[in-house]
Amino acid sequence: MHATLSPSTTADRSTRVLKWRVVDIVVASVVAVASGVVFWVWGQLDNPISGPVSAVLPGFQGILNGPWLFAGVLGALIIRKPGAAIYTELVAATVSALIGTQWGFATLISGLVQGLGVEIVFALFLYANWRLPVALLAGAGAGIAESILDLLYWYPGSKLGFVVTYTITTTISGIVVAGLLSWLLVRALAKTGALSRFASGREATGRV
Repeated sequence: MHATLSPSTTADRSTRVLKWRVVDIVVASVVAVASGVVFWVWGQLDNPISGPVSAVLPGFQGILNGPWLFAGVLGALIIRKPGAAIYTELVAATVSALIGTQWGFATLISGLVQGLGVEIVFALFLYANWRLPVALLAGAGAGIAESILDLLYWYPGSKLGFVVTYTITTTISGIVVAGLLSWLLVRALAKTGALSRFASGREATGRV
């Protein structure tokens, strides 16, 4: 005889799964701080690289944006809770700004927008699908969101060719760096046992 769960029991279980625990906050914060340091380092490298890249094809510098987009995807894939993408990306941006960047606290706006782009994708899948295709879509979401912000804030009035090139290259960079590499990193971390307190870690190692 099989036990049948009532709708209220199922709803309570879903609520518990999506509710943040202390360990979620701690790990998301650690990921965010580490990501913020990466943001800062990449910021030091971006200007010397982006000039020559954009000289080859205006707008192609968007291909360099991926390293600023990964924190939200990585945090969401690990924590698997609503708000994880926004929290991780925004805290990472804050850390980067506090260390010191040429963009100052405008970095926080980027962090919020990037995190929101990721969050929307995972929300569309009801925070229930964490497979590679969805991770790639989340990376694309971050790239598209950042493209819109950059074109409005940093490149207003740009020609159509620049807009198209910048949006496509930023989105591709988001898919590869934020989507694919974050997904691979979660699996690598899971194999070390570092994520044993999370469904993401247990799933990757075959434990439930």
